[in-house]
Amino acid sequence: MNPAEIKRLRTQSVLKQIIPEAFATLGDDMLKGLCVTDVECKKGRYDAFVYLDKMFYDEKEQSYILNHLKKASKIIQNYCLEDQGWFRAPQLHFKFDDRLEYQNHMDDLFDKISKELNKNG
Repeated sequence: MNPAEIKRLRTQSVLKQIIPEAFATLGDDMLKGLCVTDVECKKGRYDAFVYLDKMFYDEKEQSYILNHLKKASKIIQNYCLEDQGWFRAPQLHFKFDDRLEYQNHMDDLFDKISKELNKNG
């Protein structure tokens, strides 16, 4: 691993810890309870994709949350800057994490295949 890769991974780890703290400082109760599942920084660390757990939210609530996070992204970036003493924070892009649903779907497919193989022989 090269030094740039290590810095990127360190930034991802720090953001994964700091962003929920920043959510807690916001005035909206729905935003305070958000769970960050993962943070993925792009190579230059100019952009960071923040993945949120969508387990307890329906489509309408998810839309509400994403709209409000888009408006509050500068506040969250400033919180990260002040907390870490960084010169610059990455531009934050919020998404709901559907990787768990995808993984569950794949597990179901493998279970069906396994049952068919056992049934046929």
